[in-house]
Amino acid sequence: MSQDLTPQVFEGLERLCEPQRGSGVPAAPAGNGFLTAPAFPGIERIEAQFSGNMFEPHRHDTYALGVTLHGVQTFTYRGERRFSMPGQVIVLHPDEEHDGGAGTEDGLHYRMLYMEPALLMECLEAEKIGLPFVDQPVIADAALAQVLLAALGELDQELDELFVDDFVSRVAGGLSRHSQVRRRALGKVAWNQVRVARDYLEAHALRSVRSGELENITGLDRFTLSRHFRAAFATSPHRYMLMRRLQQAKALMGEGEGFADVAAATGFADQAHFIRHFKKAYGVTPGRWVGLQRAAQVSNGGLS
Repeated sequence: MSQDLTPQVFEGLERLCEPQRGSGVPAAPAGNGFLTAPAFPGIERIEAQFSGNMFEPHRHDTYALGVTLHGVQTFTYRGERRFSMPGQVIVLHPDEEHDGGAGTEDGLHYRMLYMEPALLMECLEAEKIGLPFVDQPVIADAALAQVLLAALGELDQELDELFVDDFVSRVAGGLSRHSQVRRRALGKVAWNQVRVARDYLEAHALRSVRSGELENITGLDRFTLSRHFRAAFATSPHRYMLMRRLQQAKALMGEGEGFADVAAATGFADQAHFIRHFKKAYGVTPGRWVGLQRAAQVSNGGLS
């Protein structure tokens, strides 16, 4: 994503942070502003880049979870002035008053998501534990930062339902690590159910599989299934399905199909979406992969 963010005047962010009004706000440098991502039920995502003090004291009715990317993020929360450095995680609980701004003249760049408590509650309900409360709003936790950035990495794309199931489960685990609430041990892996889910994902990998489908065929709720699936296969249902799509894509590229046609045939939103996921999975672009394949064929006498 470009570092130059087109200002969107905070439209549609009534439940999120509201900027200060009046003479107390320095003029934003050119290219600064807010970028909003396509919404998913119960989750909103933004990227922000600005200088100075931006937000007056306000409250959310959601969890606000984010990662500072550049600069120093400062805010008053629960009676203390807080500071978040690049790579640190911010956890703000619903109905807790806070303000916000850049802590230095270098400005601030961060990404944040706003999650309705009901999503976390639904995830934790089966474990008979309540919502976690993290008393420190700034956390040095690289693992939790990576979990959050998985949802904040492609703000131009909609979130997939299977991805969200695993994401919420992992966020719940991350918050629980820093609270008095402790998740129950997973226990024995539900092998029969996760194998059924795996086979179903392989058979339907080229279309969007809904969470309810996997719940119906396995008898497990979506969050429990996600935890058992990850324990069994070291990845999430969403990631497993994505890799099956990419395998199909490689086969089609090997047959000479163009990238746009491959993207459409394998369930990606568009060619750019396909290229990003291919590079993230294999470390090279599809074009580079095709070139390497052709070079290998030539060296092995496969091409004239």
